Amino acid sequence: MNRDLGVYKNLLELVGKTPMVRLNRITKNIPGTFFAKLEMFNPGHSAKDRIALHIVENAEKKGILKPGSTIVETTSGNTGFSLAMIAMVKGYQCKLAVSDKSSVDKIDGLRAMGAEVFVCPANVPADDPRSYYEVAKRIHKETPNSIYINQYFNELNIEAHYATTGPEIWEQTEGKITHLVVASGTGGTISGSAQYLKEQNPNVKILGVDAVGSVLKKYHETGEFDENEIKPYKIEGLGKNLIPTSTDFSVIDIYEKVSDKDAAYKAREIIKEEGIFPGYTCGAVMQATEQYAEKGMFYDDSVVVLIFPDHGSRYMNKIYNDTWMEEQGFYDEQLPQNKPTNYIK
Repeated sequence: MNRDLGVYKNLLELVGKTPMVRLNRITKNIPGTFFAKLEMFNPGHSAKDRIALHIVENAEKKGILKPGSTIVETTSGNTGFSLAMIAMVKGYQCKLAVSDKSSVDKIDGLRAMGAEVFVCPANVPADDPRSYYEVAKRIHKETPNSIYINQYFNELNIEAHYATTGPEIWEQTEGKITHLVVASGTGGTISGSAQYLKEQNPNVKILGVDAVGSVLKKYHETGEFDENEIKPYKIEGLGKNLIPTSTDFSVIDIYEKVSDKDAAYKAREIIKEEGIFPGYTCGAVMQATEQYAEKGMFYDDSVVVLIFPDHGSRYMNKIYNDTWMEEQGFYDEQLPQNKPTNYIK
């Protein structure tokens, strides 16, 4: 098959090499030039395709994954979708422990991809036997011939982005990048990309995005894990109630926290201004960028890359659903409105 002609052996050859597009209208009042790296163009529609494929293929090379094996993972949805897709293509089984704050769309997507899904309460401590971390560990122990991906504590998470995302960004900006804005969850995307970019230019600023209710920002600033920081929040795939070892805090310059409501509003605004259909965390990244701008982070000659992690189709029953927005108390006159549906009788 000839990749140059756009013909591939299977879906997995499409992972990575995602496009970057300039943001024009939504950033018009901020100094600098801004680009969004659209990870939704991966075949599994998120940045998690990169780590899922890298970890699975590493396990295959080591002989850990064999025919008939089962892949087990803890996921907010995107990594699970990537793993389910890869399992389908490669012929493995897939079992996933998912947080109950994951959207219905994500959970239905996982099931459609052939995964067995275990939905776990989000608002319990990480070491609670009901948490999706502990449930995944239990499933792994109880399932013969299985592998636990363990993305939060797997150095291959960082390695995948060091090998792919970082080099792509450097090449796409022709080495002119000055700032990278990235959502921090497991930490693989921000850490791997940052490690590579700072090797090329130590002056590149790495700007992390955390959620209100998460412990990452304070841990980065103080080295203290403060349980009092932990509060329930709605954004998926952003922030944590534990400290992942797949986050290299030494290469992150600063963190900014974003609220559920602001991230939801900003995702809707991205559509209205740029025509991009972003996931919830993309809204958080855009909101954090504006908050950084208010603090004077950017200048006229800044070249800023925002990683948009996934696609909005996974949040149709959340941030793009007016009823859900109203139930969260998010709905008011400032919300970017959806057009009404017109029924012709």
